[in-house]
Amino acid sequence: MRILLVEDDLPLASALAEFLCAKGFVCECAASLQAARALLPLAHWGAVLLDWQLPDGEGLALLPLLRARLPEAAVIVLTARDQITDRIQGLDAGADDYLVKPYDPDELLARLRAVERRRSGAASALLQLPGLSIDLGRMAVQLDGQAVELTAKEWAVLRVLAQRPDRIHPRESLLDALYGLDADASSNTLEVFISNLRRKIGRERIQTLRGLGYKLNTAATGT
Repeated sequence: MRILLVEDDLPLASALAEFLCAKGFVCECAASLQAARALLPLAHWGAVLLDWQLPDGEGLALLPLLRARLPEAAVIVLTARDQITDRIQGLDAGADDYLVKPYDPDELLARLRAVERRRSGAASALLQLPGLSIDLGRMAVQLDGQAVELTAKEWAVLRVLAQRPDRIHPRESLLDALYGLDADASSNTLEVFISNLRRKIGRERIQTLRGLGYKLNTAATGT
């Protein structure tokens, strides 16, 4: 998922972006409403983390534009304002969740995953396939009961496939999941990560549909 972090505290934004990238997300930062508005049309943002107080206005002012352009994006308001009336205002303005500063990055990650599951219609963060378990919440994969070690980039690709295993994912959407993780990636980067995943979880687990994209084979036992 590509995340837009709208936060004017630059050290906090940098640390949070680094944390999210390490968890397999792609994160871009904007330090003002103006910068956020400029970034909105440049990508398909899966989530927006929105600071309330910004140098050029309130973050809530961005919500109407967000909902108009990105109706499926998850929006979490981040703020030091902790009154019930503030929370109600943020949620009524169109936010999906509300987190009071200071917050633990792991709590933010959990809330982000929860909002993402609600918006994607997923009932559980755990995908159980024959011989293969993919825990989206814990970012853990097990093959025949044994832990599978994945790199952040491999996880970023598998995460997209596993979130909606019933869908064919175009090459572009998977490349989007990798965008920003490796600015010098060659044109065959995606194929390299698909090959690595097949080696680790089984070749038959990931189907290639020529001209369409890739799909997780939920019936395969892996070879």
